[in-house]
Amino acid sequence: MASNYQSNSGNNLHQTKVVVVLIPFPAQGHLNQLLHLSQQILSHNIPVHYVGTTTHIHQATTRVQGWDQNSISNIHFHHFEVPPFVSPPPNPNNSETKFPSHLIPSFEASSHLREPIATLLHSLSCEAKRVIVIHDSLMASVAQDATNMANVENYTFHSTCAFTNFLSFWDEMGRPSLENSHIPDFPSLEGCFTTQFIDFITSQCEFWKFNDGNIYNTSREIEGAYIEFIEHISGSKKLWSLGPFNALSIERKNSKGRHVTVEWLDKQEPSSVIYVSFGTTTTFTKEQIQQIAIGLEQSKQKFIWVLRDADKGDIFDGNEVKRHELSNGSEESVEEMGLVVRDWAPQLEILSHPSIGGFMSHCGWNSCIESITMGVPIAAWPMHSDQPRNSVLITEVLKVGLIVKEWAKRDELVTASVIEKAVRRLMETKEGKDMKERAMKLKNAIRKSMDEGGVSRMEMTSFIAHITR
Repeated sequence: MASNYQSNSGNNLHQTKVVVVLIPFPAQGHLNQLLHLSQQILSHNIPVHYVGTTTHIHQATTRVQGWDQNSISNIHFHHFEVPPFVSPPPNPNNSETKFPSHLIPSFEASSHLREPIATLLHSLSCEAKRVIVIHDSLMASVAQDATNMANVENYTFHSTCAFTNFLSFWDEMGRPSLENSHIPDFPSLEGCFTTQFIDFITSQCEFWKFNDGNIYNTSREIEGAYIEFIEHISGSKKLWSLGPFNALSIERKNSKGRHVTVEWLDKQEPSSVIYVSFGTTTTFTKEQIQQIAIGLEQSKQKFIWVLRDADKGDIFDGNEVKRHELSNGSEESVEEMGLVVRDWAPQLEILSHPSIGGFMSHCGWNSCIESITMGVPIAAWPMHSDQPRNSVLITEVLKVGLIVKEWAKRDELVTASVIEKAVRRLMETKEGKDMKERAMKLKNAIRKSMDEGGVSRMEMTSFIAHITR
C-alpha cells in the first residue's frame, strides 16, 4: 500500500499537538467538499492529511476551484492502492432510477481503504498528541478503527444539507410533532437510490453511533432551524455547521488562464445568462437532450449549457467519453443563443460571474450551496439521491428557486415547452426577480456571518478550539 506525502511543510509531527485526517467518499460532490474543508483547517496552521485512491485524489485536486493551487501543496495527500475496479460508462436508459449505479464498483473498491487508513492513524497517533478523523458518512466502515485508538477522535461529515438529513432522522423517528414548526411536504425516497445502494448506506449507518460528533457543510444563516432540530434529536453529540466550505470570492484570472465560458460571459449583460448543468452523476437520453436544446432556444435567453455524461468511476480511464451531438440544425441555432460546453466547466467561477442570472440544476448539495453563496436563484430539476429533498429546501423553505419538473413525474420526458416556461419564469418574471433578491440577501448574510463575530466564524472558531483543546 503506497502512501505518498506531497508536502512542502516538512514532517515534524512529533512537535505537532493535533493533526487532522480527512476520508472522503469517492464521488465528485463528496471529494470536493472535504478538499475545501482541508483548506479551511489548514488556514489554522493544523496539519491536514487527505486520503483516498490515487485516481480519486487526482480527480479532486485537478478540479478544485477558488483556491490558490500552491495552498493545496501544503496538504499531505495519501494515495492508497485498492484492487482494480470496473469503470463502465453510465446508462441513460436505466428505467428503475436515475441513480448512477455504474459508480458502485468504485464505491465498493474504496472499502479496501480500511486497512491502510488504520495503519496511517496508528502511525500518526504515536507522534501527535491528538488525531482528529473526519470521515464522510458513507466511509464510516473504513474509519471504524479510529474508535479503538486512545488519542484519536472520529467525526462524521454529512455531505448534504441539514434539512435533508433532518428529514431522514425525523422519518426514522416516526415524524413526532414539532412545536411551532411547519415542515413542508417532501418526497419519499422512492426512486432516489437503487436497493443495492440503500443497503450500502444502511451498512455505514451502523458505525455512526461510535462517532464523537457531526459536521455539516452548511451555515446557521441558511438552515439554522434544521441544525437545531438535529441537535435536539442527537442529544449530547457535538454538531458543527462549518460551511459554506467553498471560496466565497473568486479571483478573476488574467486572459491567459481563463476558461472559454468566462471569456464569453465577460461580453454579456449583467444577470442575463442562465447556467444549465446537471452535475457529475446525471446522463440524459438523446430525446431529453433534444428537448432541452429546443426549450433553451425557444426561451430566447442567453445560456451556458454543460452537456456531458456522468463521471465514470475512474474519470481518467482512457476509453473515449461519449460526445452528445445535437440533431441537424440545432447546434447552429443553439449556438447563436449561448454556449454548449462538453467537458469539465469551472462552475464556481461561472456562478460568481455578474452576467449569470439563474441556474438550472439537479440540486446536488455542492451546486445548491455554491449557487446560494453566489446569490443565484435555481430552476430545480432533481434526478436522484438527496436532490429531490434538497430542492424542497431551495423552493419551499428558502424560496430562492422554482421547480422545473415535479418529482412525482420523474419518469416522464420533460418537454421543450416546460423547459422554456421554467427558464422564462426564472429569468423574466417578477417572481424570478424576487427569487434573485432573496438569493442575494442570503449571499450577503452568509458573507457577513463569516466576518469577525459572525455566526459562521464563531462556529469554526468553536470547532478549532474543541479539537486543539
